[in-house]
Amino acid sequence: MTIEPTVGHPPSAPEPNGDGVKRLYVCGITPYDATHLGHAATYVGYDLLVRAWLDAGHEVAYVQNVTDVDDPLLERATATDRDWRELADEQTELFRSDMTNLRVLPPTHYVGAVESIPLAVEAVERMVATGAAYRVDTPDALEQGSPGDVYAALSVDPDFGSVSGWSRDEMLEVFAERGGDPQREGKRDALDPLLWRVARIDEPTWRGGELGEGRPGWHIECAIIAAHHLGLPIDVQGGGNDLLFPHHEMSESHLRVLSGRPGAVRLHAHGGMLSFDGAKMSKSLGNLVLVSRLVAAGEEPTTIRLALLQGHYSEDREYSGAVLDEARNRLALWRRAVSAAPEGGRAAEEAVLKAVRDAVRANLDSPRALAVVDEWALGVLGGSALPDGGAATGDRAAPVARPGQDEPGGLVADTVDALLGIDLGA
Repeated sequence: MTIEPTVGHPPSAPEPNGDGVKRLYVCGITPYDATHLGHAATYVGYDLLVRAWLDAGHEVAYVQNVTDVDDPLLERATATDRDWRELADEQTELFRSDMTNLRVLPPTHYVGAVESIPLAVEAVERMVATGAAYRVDTPDALEQGSPGDVYAALSVDPDFGSVSGWSRDEMLEVFAERGGDPQREGKRDALDPLLWRVARIDEPTWRGGELGEGRPGWHIECAIIAAHHLGLPIDVQGGGNDLLFPHHEMSESHLRVLSGRPGAVRLHAHGGMLSFDGAKMSKSLGNLVLVSRLVAAGEEPTTIRLALLQGHYSEDREYSGAVLDEARNRLALWRRAVSAAPEGGRAAEEAVLKAVRDAVRANLDSPRALAVVDEWALGVLGGSALPDGGAATGDRAAPVARPGQDEPGGLVADTVDALLGIDLGA
């Protein structure tokens, strides 16, 4: 899989939108806890794609959602005796602050699931009317005589499974682990996903028109937010690799059914998982390294971003303190080199620009891009790294006075700023 600033169109994909805009949808957070480095790695990774598209001269439409009502959020609010809306607002604001600190370019539209419920209601009603969705009896519904929960009938979508390429057995193996309910009685197929959950006791609900009081399922939320704010087809839908199935599989299925067209998403891209202490970094395990805590402890956000770029966005990788030390040392090396860049080095700096640009355009290859800047910096400094010879000292380096683009070091500083989001200057 290759992501480039000009994403190719498979033969089965529909015609381009025709307006020259690159469309990106990245699945956002469920705001019940602070931003950890696993989250940050995902959004920093897709930030490289946005920067590559902008560098290539494209206009970019970027949408990111926030799942501001969902079971994990409600459970956390209950466990901590918090109002779920206040908790969602608090954690969403902290997430956005973390992204600003990490210099992640903000989406064109940042859309909450709650504000999109009217769109979801309209979409699900259409699916019911066309036979693409059906009711399941719901004995524990709040209202007696409730028409029941609504599920998508995957049997109406002949392309279901085309996103993941998984076998049915593989799908069933992880469906329950990732929010599905394969054992739900009354479903036509164990894999059919929830579209509308009718009201239960002590759960927030919204008016659902013909659907009854309730709230939407997870997959339909992303589908309708993407379609409404971006239009179809979407060039890239991104998220962590744990979203490949069922989330991306289901959400594109909904888009195909609702739009009546194949290829609603040209390319699905998936970021790798970040591990800590030998296990995937996750809220459920509690092995989190939080961006906000690192910053509060005095870590420069630029160092954190550089640490995340040291691994390829699509690869699973391990985080440790040594990774952060390496990033500090690299940042110090680059800043020293920019300050020491010689007169007459323009050709070498232009070569850095080209090589970094090529690396980012080749599947967002940030490790390769970093190696290019390292080589230039070591050349400027006569092959000398840090005073200790390059060991992971974790030394911090103060920002340098930012040179103009036509001054020595200026083109390299601008390159890593624009394409990698690393600001070397004060």
